[in-house]
Amino acid sequence: MDNSGQAGSGRPDRASAVWEARNERDTAELARRLAGLARPGTVLALDGDLGAGKTRFSQAFAEALGVKDVVNSPTFTIIKEYEGERMPFYHMDVYRLSPEEAEELGLDDYFFGDGATIVEWASLIRELLPDERLEIEIEHAGDDARRIVLTGIGQPYASWCATIGQIGDDKHER
Repeated sequence: MDNSGQAGSGRPDRASAVWEARNERDTAELARRLAGLARPGTVLALDGDLGAGKTRFSQAFAEALGVKDVVNSPTFTIIKEYEGERMPFYHMDVYRLSPEEAEELGLDDYFFGDGATIVEWASLIRELLPDERLEIEIEHAGDDARRIVLTGIGQPYASWCATIGQIGDDKHER
C-alpha cells in the first residue's frame, strides 16, 4: 500500500492495492465488496482495455447495490440511471465524449448525488472527476485472469484500498 498524501500535506490521502482475479468470478467478488463499502456520492473511475471486464465489474457492483434491472454498457446513451435497494446506481461510459462534451452533461449532479457512480473510460475526463475517488485499472493477465489496480484518492477510498489489499492477501494465502 502506498500512502503518499499525509495529513497536513495539502493533498488528499492516497493508497493503492492490487487485486489478482483468476477469473470473472474473482472480478465480480471485488465489485461486490466495493459495493458493500459504497455510500451516496461514491465515485469509481474505471479504466481498462476493450474486453478487460469493465462492464462485468459494473454489473456485479450494481447487483450488490440491489439493482434488479439488466445492466449493460451505456456506450451510446452515455449515462444510465438505475434504482437499487440500497441507493441509486449511475453508470457512465465516456469513451465517445470530449472533456468539453462531458462537462456539459452536469456530471457533478451524479458525482455528488444520492447514488454511487461508475465511470467507464474515466481517464478521458480525469479533470472533471471529483478530487476524492477510487481509480480502478483492469489489466489482462492471461486468458481469464485480470490484475486490478486500485488507487484510493481521499477518504474513504484510501482506507478501502487497505481493506481490499488485506482481503486480497488473505484470499491468496488460502
